[in-house]
Amino acid sequence: MTCRLYPGLRLFLLLPLLHTSEETCPPMCLCISDTVSCSSSGLSKLPLSIPTFSVTLDLSHNHFSWLGPGNFDRMPRLENLRMSHNQIVTLTHDVFRNASGLRHIDLSSNRLRVVEHHYFQGLWRLEELLLFNNKITQVEAGTLSGLSSLKKAYFSLNQITHFPFFSIQDHSHPFLTMLDLSSNRMARLPWEDVKALPRLVQRGLYLHNNSLICDCTMYSVFWHWDLRGYDTVKHFTAEHVCTISGEPQGSVQFMQYSRFFHNCTVEKVVSQPVTVLLSSVFAYEGESIHLDCQTSLNSTDLSFTWLSPSRGYITQVSSNGTLISLFPNGTLEIQATKVSDSGLYVCTAVDVKQELNATREVNVTVHLPTAEIFNTGYTTLLGCMVTTILILMYLYLTPCRCSCCKQPRPPAIPVAPYDPGALSSVFCSSSREQAMIQANKHVAFIEPMVGEDGTQWTLES
Repeated sequence: MTCRLYPGLRLFLLLPLLHTSEETCPPMCLCISDTVSCSSSGLSKLPLSIPTFSVTLDLSHNHFSWLGPGNFDRMPRLENLRMSHNQIVTLTHDVFRNASGLRHIDLSSNRLRVVEHHYFQGLWRLEELLLFNNKITQVEAGTLSGLSSLKKAYFSLNQITHFPFFSIQDHSHPFLTMLDLSSNRMARLPWEDVKALPRLVQRGLYLHNNSLICDCTMYSVFWHWDLRGYDTVKHFTAEHVCTISGEPQGSVQFMQYSRFFHNCTVEKVVSQPVTVLLSSVFAYEGESIHLDCQTSLNSTDLSFTWLSPSRGYITQVSSNGTLISLFPNGTLEIQATKVSDSGLYVCTAVDVKQELNATREVNVTVHLPTAEIFNTGYTTLLGCMVTTILILMYLYLTPCRCSCCKQPRPPAIPVAPYDPGALSSVFCSSSREQAMIQANKHVAFIEPMVGEDGTQWTLES
């Protein structure tokens, strides 16, 4: 009996085989589970037979110069795309169509010049974007729009002069914690937009190794970040450099040499403390002391505020009617000082007209009077020494045991002699026990013995 297959049935049976052939790994690639690696394969375009179930695709170290529309249409499960170290100059529209599941894109070490706003449209799941070490000069305003899941973006080692900071807000990028813009060519930044960035973005914003122009607004931003302990400033202190008047020869490591910004006001009311002179004042309790507030400011129209360790802020208004007086020239007088007045006193002189300020620090130490010091400290020390000597005498000076102070012996109590043979029947039931008694002649029976007639006597051998 023969079985004839109709042409339609034959095609139906061949469909699974055709599908299987499409899922085969390209010969120049390595396919492991859901990962396809075609790195360093000399490719200039995507292989046709990349498995559709790929989650990770590595195309780094090849010769790609551009990516066309729909290159990744057949890989809906793709999450990680690595295309570093190629020659990519541009990305056309709809490159990542049907690839909205991408979470990691690495396009570092390519030849991108402009990051256009449509490059990453629709990638709302994207978490990490690596674009460092390209030739990028411009990042368009809408580049990061719609990337609501973005956590880290790397734009370092490029030639960027402007960046759209205003497009990053709390509601648009709630998870963004790192924005690396280091080693670029940014000279003047929109500092108001930078200060308006979410706090998490400011904490992870890297701006070192740029050609920033030295000005007070720039310094104020970095001073606040350093005050808050941001790692972006703390770990790259020497790399934060600015140029004076735009001259590269006049570059300053402004986080290490802040003296160039002493005339800058980092706050609207109180600027960064600029310590002019640190001095020390010693006094005894009850004495009166005067602390001057001489700073680098020469203006005659200055207002002074002292910060004391025990009384807080002191002004001319708050010092009225107390034992502390603040004079118009900034001198602080403390009458009848106490030990609790010891500590660091900081005077801040503010020139409101020029928006400048400076500080002076004075370290005050108040001692107790000399007599009281002896009555308390030395008396306590002397008492401890006497107590120690008495304890040592008690422990080591034992009663005298020498011959000169030998005490007489107590009188001996006479003991009546007795005959061991008379009681041999009572105490020695055998000849062996008798021998033991005779051998032990120094044994004595201390307790008295009572005879049959009522008389008491003791035994001694």
